[in-house]
Amino acid sequence: MVMYIYHKQGFIVSSRDSLPASLQFPSHTPYLLIGGGTASFAAARSIRARDPGAKVLIVTDEPVPPYMRPPLSKELWFSDDPSVTETLRFKQWNGKERSIYFQPPSFYISAEELDGAENGGVAVLTSKTVVHMDVRGNKIKLDDNTEISYDKCLIATGGVPRSLQVIERAGEEVMKRTTLFRKVEDFKSLDKVSRNIKSITIIGGGFLGSELACALGRRCKTTCDLEVIQMFPEKGNMGKVLPEYLSNWTTEKVKKEGVKVISEALVKSVVCKDEKLEIQLKDGRLVKTDHIVAAVGLEPNVDLAKSAGLEVDSDFGGFRVNAELQARSNIWVAGDAACFYDIRLGRRRVEHHDHAVVSGRLAGENMTGANKPYWHQSMFWSDLGPDVGYEAIGIVDSSLPTVGVFAKATSKDTPKAATEKSGTGIRSESETEDTAVSPVASPTPAPPAVLQKDEYGKGVIFYLRDKVVVGIILWNVFNRMPVARKIIKDGEQHVDLNEVAKLFNIHDD
Repeated sequence: MVMYIYHKQGFIVSSRDSLPASLQFPSHTPYLLIGGGTASFAAARSIRARDPGAKVLIVTDEPVPPYMRPPLSKELWFSDDPSVTETLRFKQWNGKERSIYFQPPSFYISAEELDGAENGGVAVLTSKTVVHMDVRGNKIKLDDNTEISYDKCLIATGGVPRSLQVIERAGEEVMKRTTLFRKVEDFKSLDKVSRNIKSITIIGGGFLGSELACALGRRCKTTCDLEVIQMFPEKGNMGKVLPEYLSNWTTEKVKKEGVKVISEALVKSVVCKDEKLEIQLKDGRLVKTDHIVAAVGLEPNVDLAKSAGLEVDSDFGGFRVNAELQARSNIWVAGDAACFYDIRLGRRRVEHHDHAVVSGRLAGENMTGANKPYWHQSMFWSDLGPDVGYEAIGIVDSSLPTVGVFAKATSKDTPKAATEKSGTGIRSESETEDTAVSPVASPTPAPPAVLQKDEYGKGVIFYLRDKVVVGIILWNVFNRMPVARKIIKDGEQHVDLNEVAKLFNIHDD
């Protein structure tokens, strides 16, 4: 691997190759952030905001500086630019273009300059893995045996995509034709693969699987002759999150995007035969395809737990931290790898972009002495194309009792229209700072409880635990997240959720 250099601005991030004598790592850094994702970048920004002269070192095993992951399964696939895999720039639903990278190279300083930087700064070591953590000695060891000591440390190691045991057992020929989707390189390779095969099968009916299925289906309806198959064990798309009626409705939308959906599919075996993959299902169905994308969840990366002596939560996985995201007195954890105590909803682990922003920011504040608990509910969103989107907050689990209140959608009730109106594209960035104080209810009367099949155009779904709302999905309802956040924060029992739904003004034109 060659050294990754931005020649223009002179920003250098170091690779695994041996370094020239002139380029030395700092042997000590006041703030060490392990991981180069959203949580780590949010923490760096937060630390610098509260401590403007802070020296922050980010260590990442990826070859590039911090970037946002959502566009990898969303907007990048809708780009008209044939060089999108190189530029990694995309048009948001509002038509504005941006890069997946949080900041240009000029934002960072090189690692060798960090120690002597008068005004501090943020440096990134790329393609480096932390293999050992000495908590007592306040130092880490990299995979090239370099040691770096720290005053305060954030672990934001994220997670690794899960595979299926039947695929792992199937041998090299099957593994060669399987993508575990997570990083920039995965997007690049899947884009290339999808342009050179006839059939692709996505295993998984959750957020990632459904987004990729829709993205590939929509693109290939217009630009290529690719069969897109999606299979999952549930009855419908997002079956673990959405109530069954809405999951079924969503599945019909996914089919209209050009996706062949195979539900209640449990994979028994996968073999490579005559240059094709044959997926045998437990009920006897056989699916032939050229390539598999396994989108079956994330395993939190807790490799450092053993050497660091940090506790891993046995129920949720991830490093167990308190409400201030602390694992030890000078070690914090944020993002996918953090199993934290939510003072409103109890112990949780969350795998979404906005949670990485919120938890990274909070960890950064607490690393600079804020001592603040986690109370701000992060949101997450998913778009199945430009016409169907939802935003959610709290615990959204289809095994919980739900109450849904719906209205007929208009042309304004789409992700595309919402972002055009708000002027933002990555929706979490516009939402996380807002709070609702006194929401004004719409005077329109609540709709009848019995809904027709085609009336799920827009609405609010409440998820209940002990008659208290613990989760809310806003279905094609946008820019109302502060209202949802306040309802969950208040934690009250509601006699009539139709009345609560009026706070979202869903019956307004």
